[in-house]
Amino acid sequence: MKIQLSDHFNYSRLFRFTMPSVVMMIVTSIYSVVDGLFVSNLVGDGALAAVNIVYPLTMIVGAFGFMLGNGGSAEVARVMGMGEPDKARQYFSTLVWTVIAGGIVLSAGCLIFLEPLVRLFGANEVLMSDCLSYGYIMLAGTPMFLLQTSLQSFLVVAERPKMGLALSVCSGVANIGFDYLFIGPMNWGVAGAAAGTVCSYIVGGVIPLVYFILPNKSPLRIVKTKLYPRMLLHSCTNGASELMTNVSSSLVSALYNRRLMAITGEMGVAALSVVMYVNFTFAAALIGFTMGVAPVFSYQYGAGNKAELKSLFSKCMKVVGTLAIGMTVAAQLLNAPLAGLFVGYDPQLRAMTEAGFRIFALSFLCNGWNIFGSGFFTALGDGKTSAILSFLRTLLFQCGAIVLLPILFDLNGVWWATVAAEGGAMMVTFWYFWRKRRVYHYA
Repeated sequence: MKIQLSDHFNYSRLFRFTMPSVVMMIVTSIYSVVDGLFVSNLVGDGALAAVNIVYPLTMIVGAFGFMLGNGGSAEVARVMGMGEPDKARQYFSTLVWTVIAGGIVLSAGCLIFLEPLVRLFGANEVLMSDCLSYGYIMLAGTPMFLLQTSLQSFLVVAERPKMGLALSVCSGVANIGFDYLFIGPMNWGVAGAAAGTVCSYIVGGVIPLVYFILPNKSPLRIVKTKLYPRMLLHSCTNGASELMTNVSSSLVSALYNRRLMAITGEMGVAALSVVMYVNFTFAAALIGFTMGVAPVFSYQYGAGNKAELKSLFSKCMKVVGTLAIGMTVAAQLLNAPLAGLFVGYDPQLRAMTEAGFRIFALSFLCNGWNIFGSGFFTALGDGKTSAILSFLRTLLFQCGAIVLLPILFDLNGVWWATVAAEGGAMMVTFWYFWRKRRVYHYA
């Protein structure tokens, strides 16, 4: 039976509605993991380090899509909850065209200044050639990447989460297939990894765009519209936390890279690459759950249904807590085999990766609450609170920890930095849950 945003959500309905988004985000995270596996095993750890240096830059650009996707979908879902479907479709159409235009502008700007940008992110002369080869192709695909990231959120609002899941699976399969073809038989090296990823962006971005352009039975489709400056501004403000999260995480990744280059050289950056690939996949489940449930919060808040808000919030808190414990245990158990899968060819690099991930994985006890908290307040239209949480978690606490802890604990300080930052952010998140409970009536 079809699940609608207006339904009452028990645990079964909550899992069935959010599971496509969870799987979708996990599959999406596998894009970078697949690149890492192929590059590490078929090209080498130097190329793997180059990919890790460029990847934060692509995510900064992609943050524009996450911002309009999450912030804009909350606006669209809220208007739907208020009983204004025509306005919701117009808002949606304006947001889609804004994403496309923004992607073209951002792509052009980054391509022009790519070399100084990758130097800023930690590239040296040894890695520069691979960084440029990977970066030029990845950034040329920016418009498709932004479409994919933004339309994933809107497919949930359109009550088509299963379609989003199917598209993500197709994109993932395309990424794996093209990566193998371009890096293996065609021997394109690190450029092949970028080309394979861009091909997957085309699958995940163009197909849903065509779906929304053509007549369909969902609540959303692209219609004739006009510019809504106030709505766009509010969407950007509301999605500022997602922008902050991606930009800050990317800048912090660059800081990590520079710290590791100073302590261990290219090998440390390669070890961090593996740790971050695994982290992407684990965090993707939490991001997917938050993305899946966020439109429900937006709709119920717009409809003024306080009882459903309380019920849904209570269930989500229990789910996030269970996931936090389960993921931490799984990460510790899978530490050695995952490190071996990526860098089993180098015993020293494998040992460094295992030791680092054993510490880093403790952050999974905390980061789920932080991810959910930021997305939750975005869904309620409280972009300010969401942005504060993201700023503290992904920039201020992280930068402070990565600057201070390596001075005290050398290499281990790098791995403990994320644990300390997530722990501090979790305490702030719970404080905001308590402080805002009577404003939004979710507890």
